[in-house]
Amino acid sequence: MKIKSNFERLRTTLLGGQADRVPLMELAVDVKVMGAYLGREIRDTRDRVDFALAAGYDYVRLAPKIDMNPGKKQPQEGVRATAATDQDAARTWHAEGKGIITSISDFEQFRWPTIEEVDFGAFEEIQAFLPDEVKIIGQYGDIFTWIWDFMGFETFSFALVENPELIELMFDKVGSIELELFRTMADFDNVGALFYSDDIAFGSGLLMSPNVFRTYLFPWMKKIAAICQSKNIPFIYHTDGRIWQVLDDLYETGINALQPLEPQAIDIREVKRQYGQKFCLIGNIDVDLLSRGTPAAIDQEAKGLIEDIGRGGGYCLGSGNTVPAYVPLENYRAMVEAAWKYGQY
Repeated sequence: MKIKSNFERLRTTLLGGQADRVPLMELAVDVKVMGAYLGREIRDTRDRVDFALAAGYDYVRLAPKIDMNPGKKQPQEGVRATAATDQDAARTWHAEGKGIITSISDFEQFRWPTIEEVDFGAFEEIQAFLPDEVKIIGQYGDIFTWIWDFMGFETFSFALVENPELIELMFDKVGSIELELFRTMADFDNVGALFYSDDIAFGSGLLMSPNVFRTYLFPWMKKIAAICQSKNIPFIYHTDGRIWQVLDDLYETGINALQPLEPQAIDIREVKRQYGQKFCLIGNIDVDLLSRGTPAAIDQEAKGLIEDIGRGGGYCLGSGNTVPAYVPLENYRAMVEAAWKYGQY
């Protein structure tokens, strides 16, 4: 039985309640997977709406188009590039040593984008054909990631001790830009939630000391949460990795939901036991399983998550990261259809 889209189901779940069934949710599904599922190429926002309705998602994720480096400055140390697998685009590594901004002088000379240069066209366009039962989730992110990438990870790390003034300037600038993005997204009609994404951890722990995030990043997340609270809409947060050390801090920022809870980094069942009354939990189906497993194995994994984590609400089924282009259609379909089969309360 196919799920009929209904954003109120997702809203109830994101706020920790129990709706009629477990919703589906992702930070992103690659356009190739969407196109394969829909049976045609994804060309525009209307196609994304059609995909959401076909698969049973209750929302369409939209992000503003912004060039964070309009002056096209290049890192001071080369950034390695590697060929894509099958993604039709070149991949590059983030700056590891010296990035674009390594001093206060670099910061002052850097050409920062203005809100007038940001393209919110998709938010305007979608209003003409978005069904009443589907809402927009406005998404952007990476305050922390943009900053260390602009500076280079090594430069950023040393500056935390040697040049805290530059760190403060960077967080104030990038945080202010992003806060305005979220404020603008929240003002559009039919925006039902905001989604902030910013990786702060990897498989075995945080990328930095918790105090770095407490001092510089989490205050900005609180400001985004305040926008959500003023609009009475849920606030969702994505980070990879093992985040046990800051789960209490994340709760204090005001987020309602955590995504994706990577299975190799964190035990979602233990998170549910300890924090199930504080957060809606989203995801946890291993991307490796989605990529190389069988539809039957994915079906059983999804069933187990729905039964163990979905009881009482506060859980959305999805991947343990995003759904990349190399996930076979039959495997993606198995995850979606598991939500249809087992998600009814």
